[in-house]
Amino acid sequence: MRIVITHPQVPFAHGGAEVLAERLTEELNARGHEAALVTVPFKWYPRPRVLESAFVWRMLDLEEVEGRKVDLLIATKFPSYAVRHPRKRVWLVHQFRQAYDLDRTALAEFGESAVDRATRRKIHELDRRTLGEAERLFAISGNVADRLRDSLGLEAEVVLPPPQPLDYRFEELGDFVLSVGRLDLAKRVDLLLDAAAADPALKVVVAGAGPDRDRLEIVAQSRGLNGRVRFAGRVDAEELAELYARCGAVFYAPVDEDFGMVPYEAFLAGKPVVTTTDAGGPLDVVVDRKTGLVTEPRPEALGAALRYLREHPDEGRAWGSAGKTAAERVTWDAAIDRLLS
Repeated sequence: MRIVITHPQVPFAHGGAEVLAERLTEELNARGHEAALVTVPFKWYPRPRVLESAFVWRMLDLEEVEGRKVDLLIATKFPSYAVRHPRKRVWLVHQFRQAYDLDRTALAEFGESAVDRATRRKIHELDRRTLGEAERLFAISGNVADRLRDSLGLEAEVVLPPPQPLDYRFEELGDFVLSVGRLDLAKRVDLLLDAAAADPALKVVVAGAGPDRDRLEIVAQSRGLNGRVRFAGRVDAEELAELYARCGAVFYAPVDEDFGMVPYEAFLAGKPVVTTTDAGGPLDVVVDRKTGLVTEPRPEALGAALRYLREHPDEGRAWGSAGKTAAERVTWDAAIDRLLS
């Protein structure tokens, strides 16, 4: 089949959602399909730009390319699923969360002005129409499927995306906790820094880049963490695999995360994961005292969990091994079989 995958592009940003879209395209081509990834730059500010970006997708004609029919279109996240196609399927990464569950929270972007409130309502109307017209709806996690059902009354089948290919391996349970991901407020690296400030034995490596890095480095300095926290920045695949192989545990606790590739990557390296009770997607696979530890989102609770792992390495090794078994069941063969069914 000729298949188009649609995905919004934020210039200079590259994270799990981008990896998913790229890998889906590659895996479809590897299985004999003719697949192409179509991206359009996305800008969500000032507020009217949100709907403008959606209308750009709505106006695209992807039913045929160079006189040849496109057999199937798979959209990923807002606003790429606004595109029209008679055989549109959506593998939903997430809706525009600022207009839904993040509204009127500390992570909100819509204010109380008439324009902001009206824009939010229009996003809901647009989503109800453009997601509702899809031939099939899939979601990358139970958390994303639940949000879709609760907000718009639409049902989606959960299809888990496999993590990126790395040289996953276990070398040791090292003396540092690893944090991986984009550095922004929603990822809550502050929580880990606060836990380290309360535990002089806790060492941390933070891998990733993002708009919050400068502030986080200032926080680390103010907590007296120099020498115990290293900001590695954006690392390549080889260094990331090395960090996973040598860390003692992996911390991953964003606010109500959509899915979260990091726990699966950690498990493939045989490492236990520590997350929080309000982390969302990671709770699908991080099971307390089976594949890691789940704590309250408080520095003292997180610190106690990380200290427990440091003092009980045999349990950490067993939980990481159990996580690896679960992660190995998430494959591209299984995902593509469902997406094309």
